Amino acid sequence: RSAEKGVHAASEVMEKLEGATSIVGMDNLEAAQQANIVVLTVPYAAHRATLEGVKDAVQGKLLIDVTVPLVPPKVTKVQMPPEGSAAQEAKTILGDDVQVVAAFQNISHEHLMTEQDIDCDVLVTGSSKAARAEALTLVEAAGMTGWDAGPIENSVVVEGLTSVLININ
Repeated sequence: RSAEKGVHAASEVMEKLEGATSIVGMDNLEAAQQANIVVLTVPYAAHRATLEGVKDAVQGKLLIDVTVPLVPPKVTKVQMPPEGSAAQEAKTILGDDVQVVAAFQNISHEHLMTEQDIDCDVLVTGSSKAARAEALTLVEAAGMTGWDAGPIENSVVVEGLTSVLININ
């Protein structure tokens, strides 16, 4: 959320990538202002505040929301917000000028932190077919198999599945 944390996170990623690309750390607002596509990966407790902090900066853009409404300590129990899902909550907060997509909720962060291929399927829901198609392009670029799981209302199932998977594991 702060520039210092952003710089630190960027340097950690650069170290893992051994300088193969350039990554710059900054605070959330500056990152949202500079990005064409914004990917939100915060714990649910920070979801609303983060969205409200970048609301003006993401107008006219695509937001990919990875948030799952996990409410500790009962993370194995599906607990959805009044809007239906975190993605629908994001859409309500950000308004109609932001395309919101839900994706990557069911991919373990351990998979993402390795150099191995990620053999995972990604369900993508979103506020428009075009937004889902853009997100599916990113899923494929990350080496995963993406599936258009329909409108943003279906994100309730995808997000809820995370608690079920945590319980199974």
